[in-house]
Parts: sequence; C-alpha cells; structure tokens
Amino acid sequence: MIAHTTLPVSDYKKSKAFYTQALTPLGYKNNMEFGEAAGFNDGKNTDFWIVYMNTVIPIHLAFEASNQKEVEAFYHTALAAGATDNGSPGYRDYWPGYYAAFVYDRDGHNIEAVWYDYGKVN
Repeated sequence: MIAHTTLPVSDYKKSKAFYTQALTPLGYKNNMEFGEAAGFNDGKNTDFWIVYMNTVIPIHLAFEASNQKEVEAFYHTALAAGATDNGSPGYRDYWPGYYAAFVYDRDGHNIEAVWYDYGKVN
C-alpha cells in the first residue's frame, strides 16, 4: 500500500487552489504546507502532496471515491476549478463496476476519481 505520493506542479499557488477545490468532494483537505509543498489529508492521513518543480512531466493519478456521486462531484468541481475534460463520469470497460471520471489539471496531469461498484461485478 502506498503511504503518500507527491505530484510536481509548475504554478504552486494556482495548483494548491485547484486541488483544494477539486479534491473537496472526495473528502480531502489541505492540512500541511512547507514552502512550496502542500499536503492533503483524506481523513486518515496526509497521503497526497503537491510541490513546485521547474520541470513537470504529466502523469496519471487516480483517487478512490466512496460512491458514484463523489465521482460526479469531483468531475464537476474540478472543471469549475479550471481542469479540462478527459472523460465524463461513467462506467468504463476496464472491468465490471469501474465507474470513473477523468480531468487534466493545468500541468496536463491526468487526474481520475474512481468508484468500484461491486454490485455490477459478476
């Protein structure tokens, strides 16, 4: 199990504002800050960080949602916060019950919220 991860960002202030807003539907709150690094707590621990870097190479990062409504709220909140659409909420063909939404943040990171609908698994 991963204890925490850090995402590099090119504009710390704008990215901090974006993630503070976009992750709210998933229960995250910005609870730590050290210079140009911010930590976000999901209610258990501070497992997601952003940090300013001169060079950013976009990656894919998925956050687990508790239900379908959280996925949808993440998607709409992230778009309102400045993200670009990369896949509206819906079931995916990855495997039965995979319900997700995807957005690109300002650095091109592919950010996903996913809920595993075990009621759809055979």
